[in-house]
Amino acid sequence: MEQHPHLKGLDLRAEIDRLRRERNAVILAHYYQKPEIQDLADFVGDSLDLSKKAQATDAEVIAFCGVKFMAETAKILSPDKVVVLPDLNAGCSLEDSCPPDQFAAFRAQHPDAIALTYINCSTEVKALSDIIVTSSSAEKILSQIPKDQKIIFGPDKNLGGYLARKTGRDMLLWPGVCIVHEAFSETELLKLRAQHPGAPIAAHPECPPYILDHADYVGSTSGILKFAGEMAGDTLIVATEPHIIHQMEKAAPDKHFIGAPGADGNCNCNICPYMALNTMEKLYIALRDLEPRIEIEESLRLKAKKSLDAMLAMASGTVGMGDLGSVRVTGD
Repeated sequence: MEQHPHLKGLDLRAEIDRLRRERNAVILAHYYQKPEIQDLADFVGDSLDLSKKAQATDAEVIAFCGVKFMAETAKILSPDKVVVLPDLNAGCSLEDSCPPDQFAAFRAQHPDAIALTYINCSTEVKALSDIIVTSSSAEKILSQIPKDQKIIFGPDKNLGGYLARKTGRDMLLWPGVCIVHEAFSETELLKLRAQHPGAPIAAHPECPPYILDHADYVGSTSGILKFAGEMAGDTLIVATEPHIIHQMEKAAPDKHFIGAPGADGNCNCNICPYMALNTMEKLYIALRDLEPRIEIEESLRLKAKKSLDAMLAMASGTVGMGDLGSVRVTGD
């Protein structure tokens, strides 16, 4: 990669390590980051797990190599730490699909429904929600909500639809999608399966139903990684952002992992363009300048934290169905 003129000659890895020590910083990398960023991170993982791990450290600075809503979640949980994102334009199509004003209006139209909201959303939408869920915790949390309770699920209609089909729950779905998981082609996937008979398919529930219907395993990024390590065969077809394969290959070098194809069979359309905005250079600059910095107004942070706390309590089992009223918000 050609370096910026003013960074020419710098050993970026060494400089990032130096700044990490000087800033007392912890570097987080999501599974969808480039391998070189994953390899230098203190923690690699799912978005919420990374924020919780950073919260538990004595680091003064969190450098979050992911997308904006992930860095905001880290700030919600660690308000006293400086949180930087290498590129502030690293957004999310799911977040973009759910503007807070439109979500608030939708909630107002359904005042008797609670908002069960996927973590891939803005801080403002978290503040308008009752309970946040992750792809790994959503089913457990949904099972604790009374059957007669009306539910709004957003912003991912594919995850919501998958949960509705699996649990039989009727939910009002916000019409958002992840552009990466929408890019997979059923036709090309079936061609790939024919080329590798017997190879299972692991898919993220953000994929549309026509992909999930062919999957042998459906789960979160960490769930897919666990499945890859435990499966009996030696070949796995992976229907999620392909940079997770780096961790699979490190954990199981004797196995063969194949990224599910896009529409023409070999495009890069399944690579998240937002995640790709983070680079080694931008990470170095973020640690050097402590910018771009994530800032959240305190009253907004506390409202968003309430829905995150509800998720953490229900996922751990410390809040049960009978305590649902304690996590209910008005939505206004």
